[in-house]
Amino acid sequence: MIITLSDANVKAALAAIESDGATLDEKIEMLIEIAMGLQKKPKNSQQFEDAVFLYRRGLELCPPDYPLLRARCLSGMGTALRTIPAEGESLLLEAKTAYETALPILEKYASPEEVAEVYMNIGVVLQGLVPFQKAAMQDAIKAYQKAARIFTGENYPQEFSILQNNIAIAYLSMPLALNGEEMCQAIAVQSFEAALKWVTLTDHPSEYAMLNNNFANALQSLPSAHPIENNLKALAAYNEALKVRTPQDTPLEWANTISNKANVLFNLPDDIEHPERGNQSNLIEAKTYYQKAQGVFSQYGQWEQVEVVKKALQDIEVQLRS
Repeated sequence: MIITLSDANVKAALAAIESDGATLDEKIEMLIEIAMGLQKKPKNSQQFEDAVFLYRRGLELCPPDYPLLRARCLSGMGTALRTIPAEGESLLLEAKTAYETALPILEKYASPEEVAEVYMNIGVVLQGLVPFQKAAMQDAIKAYQKAARIFTGENYPQEFSILQNNIAIAYLSMPLALNGEEMCQAIAVQSFEAALKWVTLTDHPSEYAMLNNNFANALQSLPSAHPIENNLKALAAYNEALKVRTPQDTPLEWANTISNKANVLFNLPDDIEHPERGNQSNLIEAKTYYQKAQGVFSQYGQWEQVEVVKKALQDIEVQLRS
């Protein structure tokens, strides 16, 4: 990893720890604080790499009798490592090692909330390692559930909603036999519904939009004797997400949601009381949404999504001509 340390705050931190104006623990805390600042509002991936460098420097300074500071350097470094864009699994494995080394120390010396955050992050890392066959999805779910013992909806609605979203996606990702798959999908829907009880459009707009979008996706795929009812619920959830996701503020998220909404319209009768009359109006509306989404995906170079939408538009043309 090449570190340029272009950020002025990073250079200032390194200069400060070389001076005699602060105690050793103050120097380590300064490195942790600046590294965390880089992670909160990163301008680019380089800042995550700079954060890793600062955490490593903090670890070098930590003597054995500073276990809590050492654990905080490790857990912060784990979060920076898992956030750096990378194609392989090496950074995720490094993050996993950092978290697992920090965890027993934090369980002994830190607050329950700090421990729960590490379990939450371990779940994210394990979930990311599943495609590489370096972790099991069940272990990711167990880590999320441990975090949820502390991050309850009543006391920590934002963290709770993210945990329930991650748990739901984990269950939806598990390849199982038909009966098991149906059970996982049902658990996923329950997780989304549990989270949506605690987050609001006003107080948690980003999480509110994310949950409604993902909840609607799950409803679309859920086996049911009442597919029209599920599609209507999905349509309502997408509309809730679109109260937050706009082409001006979040263009890619908006494009994903209107594309998902078009999927519902494609399968929804114009008149649910008379489904035999077809869905030409909904098909035309879906076509408009797909076209708008395709424009955004093309603008941002999301070529895989462009191809998916292109295929959907072809299917609509076939249906409209039939």
